[in-house]
Amino acid sequence: MKTIVCDQNCSKYLVADDYSVVVNAERIEMGDPANLDFIIGDLNSSNSTVIEGVTTPDDWYGGKYSCAADGTWAEIAGWADPRVDP
Repeated sequence: MKTIVCDQNCSKYLVADDYSVVVNAERIEMGDPANLDFIIGDLNSSNSTVIEGVTTPDDWYGGKYSCAADGTWAEIAGWADPRVDP
């Protein structure tokens, strides 16, 4: 798997290693370049990194974990699950 992390190393997206992710100065393009699945407009080459070959925590959820360049995961302190009613 590979993860897209923001500049604070917070893991925002998770995709298969063979899934196309193109990071440029303006955005991140996801999927087949000829027919993109979606575009991430708030992340780009200046504020994000793609880390490949990671083994994710079983309970991964976007924003719950940080991921270092070496693939080490750490739960983000104070993370609140958005799927749970307050």
